[in-house]
Amino acid sequence: MPDVPALETNVSLRPYNSFGLPALAQRLVRVRAPEDVQRLLADPDLARLPRFVLGGGSNIVLTRDLRALVLKVEIPGRRVLARRDDAVIVEAGAGENWHEFVAWTLEQGLPGLENLALIPGCVGAAPVQNIGAYGVELKDRFDSLDAIDLQTGDALALDAAACRFGYRDSVFKQALAGRCLITRVRLRLPQPPTAVLGYLDLERRMADTGITHPTPRQVFDWVCEIRRAKLPDPAVIGNAGSFFKNPVVTPEQCRDIIARDPAIVHYPMADGSFKLAAGWLIDACGWKGKSIGQAGVYEKQALVLVNRGQAIGGEIVTLAQAIQESVYGRFGIRLEPEPVVV
Repeated sequence: MPDVPALETNVSLRPYNSFGLPALAQRLVRVRAPEDVQRLLADPDLARLPRFVLGGGSNIVLTRDLRALVLKVEIPGRRVLARRDDAVIVEAGAGENWHEFVAWTLEQGLPGLENLALIPGCVGAAPVQNIGAYGVELKDRFDSLDAIDLQTGDALALDAAACRFGYRDSVFKQALAGRCLITRVRLRLPQPPTAVLGYLDLERRMADTGITHPTPRQVFDWVCEIRRAKLPDPAVIGNAGSFFKNPVVTPEQCRDIIARDPAIVHYPMADGSFKLAAGWLIDACGWKGKSIGQAGVYEKQALVLVNRGQAIGGEIVTLAQAIQESVYGRFGIRLEPEPVVV
């Protein structure tokens, strides 16, 4: 068997997490092919170490150095696997940049992912989080994925049912949390393409421009413009995008909150429940623009926590907890963070 990938020691993780938080990986290995994982697991010295899978680092809050062996996923590759009457199947390596992959599909004349443009992170993390934006979730376009069980070394192929997708949730955050390394993801792009334009911001763009039937490229450009107007660029201001999930409440809870705060932003769900805008709840509690130490709430969008320059992970966590307490005290709702706190 070929040698295992090179082991790097005391690697700064500041460039590898979108918050730009200081932390060291005591040991790090770059995984550039599925076979690299098999070699690692066959190495007696490395196999006994605890492991931490790191993709694009856009959904984590690092509060300390990592003693575990960090598996930095850098598996490349994009290809069209199959063209059928009802769909085109495309595949990407888990280390591919998600936004660049979305742009690539449009360059191939394959729409379907344009609503998910400019979401930070890599392809392998997309199923873990069941990423979603502007009316589309990953599960709506998902076909299957390949992964490796880090306990047994077995190769796994999981379909949508096996992934147990939920709102910003999947089996990889539940039963398989910390157990799998995703290597490749396959997506199903419906044919003929159907634009998803029901989201309020996109409806406003159509009204403002007079374009009632935008092309996929126009939707892609609109989504990028909307996101850039609302969310800071992690390369400029450290952040992990939306920090809290939008809470889902019962009709009774929603009516009770509306009675006290008629302006609350809420959306009906298919099952009769209501999704509340977490950013509105945070803003209503007065947090927009506020800071604790070097951790702050973004001035343009209260749902985003930012690194004001030299924040440490503990400050991000302290700020998040203070916001949670405020929202619970006023609305009786517990906000759930999206990023993983390490």
